[in-house]
Amino acid sequence: MASDNLPVLIVGDVHGDLERLFEALKPYPADLWHTVFVGDLVDYGMFGVGALRYARDRANTTVLLGNHEVAMLWALRDSSRIGFWMSAGGQRHDLDELMRDEALQAWLRNRPALLHLSDETLVQHCGHDGYSRWIDKNDAEMIDAINSRARDLLMHAGEAELWDVLSARNIFDQQPDRLLRWLEATKSRRVVFGHTPHNNRTPAIYHGGKAINVDGVFSRSHMKFRRHGPIGASVVPLDALS
Repeated sequence: MASDNLPVLIVGDVHGDLERLFEALKPYPADLWHTVFVGDLVDYGMFGVGALRYARDRANTTVLLGNHEVAMLWALRDSSRIGFWMSAGGQRHDLDELMRDEALQAWLRNRPALLHLSDETLVQHCGHDGYSRWIDKNDAEMIDAINSRARDLLMHAGEAELWDVLSARNIFDQQPDRLLRWLEATKSRRVVFGHTPHNNRTPAIYHGGKAINVDGVFSRSHMKFRRHGPIGASVVPLDALS
């Protein structure tokens, strides 16, 4: 676990661009920052497994589960899903490498879906409230319960449900009422997410800072876009978003 005393650095969807990730994190030494990846480190770019290993081994770092990690693990468990995963940007050499690395598989299956920071910032992969399907009114610790259920789904062939939740298109920019209900349910003052690319040169901020999108098309290999955004659209200290 990263120290609560460190400033937080948010990293949006990396999508296999390990070289650019090295460049982006140079100003932020690992021992001085709690680095939080919002998920989708894999696919599109050539070095998805390399990005996972780098993030895993970086000190004081939290990596959240994204829909592309779910699709990759699904393809690993069920070979009939490989075609679907590759159509979403999966790189076959990455799957082969992950197949040979059981320790990395175990680590990846244990990534949380949500992170609640000490300043009441909620970090998640997509800007959607679909995670609420995993809430039980009897849960004393909602974030822990949601994370536990997400892990259970990965352990018990529940990738389809995880994919549905984590691949939902961001809605918080357009639906402030749902955003406010989600913040109230999770006891959060704001939510930071990636998943659906924005077109800004800095993170996209909605509704007075209550919702913040850090998917600024970081990867130079993103197959759905002919351009990539500046690093600062996806990698930013949390304090700069206040």
